[in-house]
Amino acid sequence: MILDQANELVGAEKVDTTSDVSTGIDNALTAVLSNSRVERKNVAAVMFGTTHCTNAIVERKNLARVGLLRIGKPATTGIRPLYSLPKDLRAAIGDTWEVIHGGNEFDGREIWPLDEEEARRAAERFRKEGVEAAAVSAVFSPVSAAHEMRAGEILAEVLGKDVQITLSHEIASIGLLERENATALNAALVKVANTAFDGFVRSVKTSGLDKASIFLTQNDGTLMNVAYAKKYPVKTIASGPTNSMRGAAFLTGLTDGIIIDIGGTTTLVGAVVKGFPRESSVAVEIGGARTNFRMPDLLAVSCGGGTVVTMEGDQVRVGPQSVGFRIAKESVAWGGKVLTTTDVSLGLGKAKVDDPSCDPERVKKLLSEDILKKALDTIVSIVEDSVDRVKTSAQPVPVVLVGGGGIIIPPEYYPRFRGAQRVDRPPHFQYANAMGAAIAQASGEVDKIFELEKSSREEVLQRAKDLAVADAVKAGADPGSVEIVEVEEIPLSYLPGVAIRVRAKAVGRLKI
Repeated sequence: MILDQANELVGAEKVDTTSDVSTGIDNALTAVLSNSRVERKNVAAVMFGTTHCTNAIVERKNLARVGLLRIGKPATTGIRPLYSLPKDLRAAIGDTWEVIHGGNEFDGREIWPLDEEEARRAAERFRKEGVEAAAVSAVFSPVSAAHEMRAGEILAEVLGKDVQITLSHEIASIGLLERENATALNAALVKVANTAFDGFVRSVKTSGLDKASIFLTQNDGTLMNVAYAKKYPVKTIASGPTNSMRGAAFLTGLTDGIIIDIGGTTTLVGAVVKGFPRESSVAVEIGGARTNFRMPDLLAVSCGGGTVVTMEGDQVRVGPQSVGFRIAKESVAWGGKVLTTTDVSLGLGKAKVDDPSCDPERVKKLLSEDILKKALDTIVSIVEDSVDRVKTSAQPVPVVLVGGGGIIIPPEYYPRFRGAQRVDRPPHFQYANAMGAAIAQASGEVDKIFELEKSSREEVLQRAKDLAVADAVKAGADPGSVEIVEVEEIPLSYLPGVAIRVRAKAVGRLKI
């Protein structure tokens, strides 16, 4: 998809998924540039959304061997590092760790001075065991990061510049074990991220877009430059559905409501609040690892355009199997043997596909209209139930339907869609994902505990805002355009002393 300076659509193309992702990217860039007749020298920026990092964690492939250093003796020895990770994930990243003396209280006071000799011995062990990336987590490092930063310096001295080091206070928030897991995952992803992101850069350059800046989407619906993405690859996880949500909100002008993104394998449902995806308020599992960094609040159900439909007596069963991008080979309407959700809509005449090899008559010959109607009612009911689960009240809400698989919900169902105030399916709905990436801004966020005995509330809030702005600039925002879009204060009355937790988010235009 190509947008002009006013975010108006200039050209868009969809290409077949390839087993080699780089080939698919090359094909897409070539097609959209050729058909839109846009001069390559006029392209200012290229945005990518990727599932490389998500797939690497889920499949346990191409992960770096990680050395994890926890700074927390004598306070945190009850539970060993990485304990809560699935065994196969621990094995995939090496299960190499050390716990040393150090760490802080909630107000920044030291639990124990950092033992630099222990840190150096741990680094030497990591070097001998061939770690490819290092992760450092310390008790209450979001309050005081001094121990993590010094330990990171020691690791860098011993391991060398080729071993990337991730510090937990830069990744996630309060909660040692979840923050530690998120940090370990980020470190594990540096190898696959470097390979994938360098591949994106090569594809852009070989397409003749030498002057274009390159950005990747992150999981809050905003963008980051390549250098920032390589440092924090874990932030690309769940960026795909957030792109669709931002794109859907942009295409309809919706600021608050529910977005349904129906793909080939799954339907993803989430809420937008003030135009951005609602963030999860609880710890999120990624590939079985419990983490606490920012993630969108999403519900995934097995009901995409390629999801398999089976009959068990009088009952209709939808999913969880899917033919995915193989739909044009395996589903009934294309001459295959697998009945899919798309076949159901085609067989009832509720949808059309512009493909000469697709013949809905094949579906009609296989199943009666009554059975197909029953299957369609089941499909719609599954999607309606998912919306109900995402809503936070019983009141009807605006619903936007996007994604190429959206033809499985016929327009005649929109007026009576359960739980919806209205259902919109905007123009260019099939490009919502690309649209969300193209119109996104760069952002920065801070989530820290501040002690108020030595600073005023106003000073603390300003410090949090400044940190969020600085993070947005690092991600690629133009410093002059950055503004604070969210500030949240959370009193911590259960702790001794006077402290508050502050979350601040800043957003700005891309620096191109």
